[in-house]
Amino acid sequence: MEIDQLKNVIEAILLAAGRPLSVDQLLAMFADHEKPERSDIRNAVEALQADYETRGIALIQVGGGYRIQVRETMQPWVAPLWEEKPARYTRALLETLALIAYRQPVTRGEIEEVRGVSVSTTIIKTLLEREWVHVVGHREVPGRPAMYGTTKKFLDYFSLKSLNELPSLAELRDLNEIGKELELDLSDIPGIELTPANDEAGVVVEEGAEEGADAPPADEVAAAAETAESDNVATLH
Repeated sequence: MEIDQLKNVIEAILLAAGRPLSVDQLLAMFADHEKPERSDIRNAVEALQADYETRGIALIQVGGGYRIQVRETMQPWVAPLWEEKPARYTRALLETLALIAYRQPVTRGEIEEVRGVSVSTTIIKTLLEREWVHVVGHREVPGRPAMYGTTKKFLDYFSLKSLNELPSLAELRDLNEIGKELELDLSDIPGIELTPANDEAGVVVEEGAEEGADAPPADEVAAAAETAESDNVATLH
């Protein structure tokens, strides 16, 4: 198959899928007699990425594979397409998610030790239901508490290829700025509104809203982790 035709096929597959697809998943779309080489798939993807450089869409790689999405710079013009009211994520939920992302595998008790307050069952349930985290095992201590880690869906929501792309806590500015920036940055993101800390609820969905709201950016997760660890030194970065 010629490269131009292969580009068209891959473009059509990714648009129809509406979710990230790996190279293996893309290869599975072809009949045996026309199946391209893995290197051909990657070359076609790179060619598409180059084609999209000056367009309003982009082909990016995330944890689950490749996907086509609207560029962030197009947000002011596409945001009106989603009329539902935003889902409001609490600071407690963001801090819990951040600690799982930066310290995984981590137990609920270890999260509570860092945050200094209990983590509500609602927050853990919300993160599990959204498939941002999952149970990766159990700590071999009395009670065998569950250990939590992030998922590929977490990477996909935050447009990350791997956890190594999470911002380093050391790169964040001082804590006095972080609180103000959390409020400003999240309020500018369609579908997201930050609410004051509330450990009894993780996300408040306004009446008429759908649960498929966009996730806050990765740097906000890092900021939440920095806030939660204000009295603790993170050692992952």
